[in-house]
Amino acid sequence: MKKSLVLAMAMALGVTASAYAANPFSDVPAGHWAYDSVNKLAAAGIVDGYGNGTFGGDRLMTRYEMAQIVAKAMAKGANVDRLAAEFADELDSLGVRVAALEKKSDNVKITGEARFRYADSKGKGNVADSYVGDLRSRIWITGQVNDDWSYTGMIQNIQDFAGDYTGDYTGDEKTDFQRAYVQGKLGGMAVTAGRYNAFFADGNIYDNRADGVELAYGDKVKVSLAAGKATDAIEKLTEEGTTGGNYAGGALSADFGSVNATAGYYNFKDIMEKDSGVDNAIWFVGAGTTFGDFGLNAMYLKGDMSDNGADLNELDDDGYTVGLTWKGAEADKAGSYGLFANYYDLGGQTYIAHTTDADTFDGEGFKGYGVGANYTVAKNMVFTAAYYDTKSKLHSSDKDKIMWTDLTITF
Repeated sequence: MKKSLVLAMAMALGVTASAYAANPFSDVPAGHWAYDSVNKLAAAGIVDGYGNGTFGGDRLMTRYEMAQIVAKAMAKGANVDRLAAEFADELDSLGVRVAALEKKSDNVKITGEARFRYADSKGKGNVADSYVGDLRSRIWITGQVNDDWSYTGMIQNIQDFAGDYTGDYTGDEKTDFQRAYVQGKLGGMAVTAGRYNAFFADGNIYDNRADGVELAYGDKVKVSLAAGKATDAIEKLTEEGTTGGNYAGGALSADFGSVNATAGYYNFKDIMEKDSGVDNAIWFVGAGTTFGDFGLNAMYLKGDMSDNGADLNELDDDGYTVGLTWKGAEADKAGSYGLFANYYDLGGQTYIAHTTDADTFDGEGFKGYGVGANYTVAKNMVFTAAYYDTKSKLHSSDKDKIMWTDLTITF
């Protein structure tokens, strides 16, 4: 061991010259320049020599031997961050966690995502043929505030190559700050607050940006509560750019390993436009299971939509969805792949901003299916292709078939 390493390790433990038990190493006698430091390290159980009564200070150590010493020093509370960083791989092989060091060295992380999308739509009835092609780029910034709290922000840019679904090419480009929220612990509760992506009822009720707060308590059995303001960028009954209103609700979920279940309630008030008096309360219950490489899930939803207290019966008030998956592409595993299929029969009162890429007919309710596959063409590059065939539940002659493709790159 080099002189500088012995002194550095001893200083990290707060060493000053003092008396300890008799030095166990015959090759480090009293008066040796390293006597006090080596004696301290030996007394602390950090170094133990080579088993023959010698310290072996003139021997060249392997990286693995040095990592063992660093691990013992870390266990004693020594500040050896630089050494831990240098021997991180060896410490990992020893099963030593250096999470605190990682937090210090990576207090702010920047990650990104780029999605190339092309979708072709063939409509019937009042649905026109159209297509969309764009590049969506996202930059995520995550900062560790302390051991319990973190901040996340996201900047998004969309370059429109083919115009919107009307097929009217505009070449538009838009950049905005899409996410800004904190996550942490408050007592025994997990907290998310700010502008984040709200995801209710597995996305069957809502999957979009929201300004709000979520609280969750529990592990295998979890209770979650949420309240806030939904995005102003949904489409409801052909009204583009309408608001999802203010929402409040919660869910109870349980995870029993291969089986999970959930039930809950969310109420969206003043949807369509500010102070509209149009409210939409939605109950749901769902379950899922896995068996081998397969996954099966189902959910039933019941809506209650009203206009200033009067029931709205124009839209169907209940519905269900069933999904089946097999394997699934994993971004960090090139060559991994999966298949998925979903069937939908959802009334217009059962969702606000559904997660599907199928045509949901501006909240009129929709019925149909979607099938698709995903494949990791290279590490962090996942290609997805899907086909959706749906029709409106309000106007049965309105139908849409969408061929969806995208390549998502993460970095």
